[in-house]
Amino acid sequence: MEDPVVPHIAVIPTPGMGHLIPLVEFARRLVLRHNFYVTFLIPTDGSSVTPQISFLKTLPTSINHVFLPPVSFDDLPDDVRIETRISLSITRSLPALRDSLQELTESTRLVALVADLFGTDAFDVAKEFGIPPYIFFPTTAMVLSFLFHLPELDRRFSCEYRDLPEPVKLPGCVPVQGRDLVDPMHYRKDEAYKWMLHHAKRYKTASGIIVNSFMDIESGAFKALKESQRDYPPVYSVGPLTRSCSTIGDEGSECLRWLDHQPSGSVLFVSFGSGGTLSQSQLTELAFGLEMSGQRFLWVVKSPHEKAANASFFKRTNGVGLVVPSWAPQVQVLGHGSTGGFLTHCGWNSTLETIVHGVPIIAWPLFAEQKMNAVLLADDLKAAVKVNTDGGLVSREEIAKTVKSLIEGEEGKRLRNKMKELSGAAALALTQNGSSTLSFAEVAQIWENMKP
Repeated sequence: MEDPVVPHIAVIPTPGMGHLIPLVEFARRLVLRHNFYVTFLIPTDGSSVTPQISFLKTLPTSINHVFLPPVSFDDLPDDVRIETRISLSITRSLPALRDSLQELTESTRLVALVADLFGTDAFDVAKEFGIPPYIFFPTTAMVLSFLFHLPELDRRFSCEYRDLPEPVKLPGCVPVQGRDLVDPMHYRKDEAYKWMLHHAKRYKTASGIIVNSFMDIESGAFKALKESQRDYPPVYSVGPLTRSCSTIGDEGSECLRWLDHQPSGSVLFVSFGSGGTLSQSQLTELAFGLEMSGQRFLWVVKSPHEKAANASFFKRTNGVGLVVPSWAPQVQVLGHGSTGGFLTHCGWNSTLETIVHGVPIIAWPLFAEQKMNAVLLADDLKAAVKVNTDGGLVSREEIAKTVKSLIEGEEGKRLRNKMKELSGAAALALTQNGSSTLSFAEVAQIWENMKP
């Protein structure tokens, strides 16, 4: 039986494990450190929720979950962009969300609704019940700053953002070229762009925005946002919120056993995340580039991985490289002493996990906000080397040169030292008096003081 005095938070994530993971880590800390209850209200679209169920079952009993009834997307074209689909998953779930919030307000001390970055349409339902709406922003303060400025940019420019005459200059951030802005910015006539603009305009109506980043890697952006609080809601830096481990399984055990037999800091981990894919020709160049570098590698390739390189590739790289299909226990791989670098798509969850473990990065962004993350890492923090994908196909020669430099060269040593520095800063932010711990406690205190 839930204690009616204990504050309760409702959380509405958007579909996908990538968005759920940091929200769950946020909820875990809220219940374990601040004695809250949390209920996840999860929109669904009829696709399998087995991974989410397995993940949610591992959580403390103070964290509950409800899967909202599936919504239909039968009216959408096959090529609808993911931002549109995600936004509609929230909008079309509002009646079910209203029923769930009604039940929670009658049975618990519900003090806030926390929505994911695409969940601003849930604000209206929260306000019907007098519940303050907050945003959990799972990526950088730089991207948040961009979204705050998007309505103004939309008014000023009519061209596609990749054709902007000069870089976008956000307060406290390095300049960002138009081509590196978040994906929907490159398709202004598409519904996805309209949805991004819609959400950006509604961000100002949030009671607060909780950001999964930390002061030491984005001090300029956070300070600028704080100085603009007359225009924007309060912003709380609470990161890095990352997984402490990944599920292992048989394939994961094989990866870790293989790493156990490699020299310290000698292996390049290669993974483009759960949603990242390369063309067949680019996979071929990557395979030959890894071989030409002469460096050890652990490469996660989408099945069927044999297409990336033929049998002779496996024979030639046997003992030097390990190719695994689809998945590896990323957190454990990054924390392994043999791992000396990470070629990554720069998804923010992966980036934070890499920073926590102090592993130098080769940045190869693919979609979403990943190019902006790469700009932050390479141009601002000087903690990554960025692969130039502007010309299309990245050659095997360029790949080999970059990999060898990271693992063996002076540039790799510099990046390794920088990442160790950032890793220390991340750990410090999460100590008892660290910036993120204090910021987390601040928002928790606001919720604790909410009148029922």
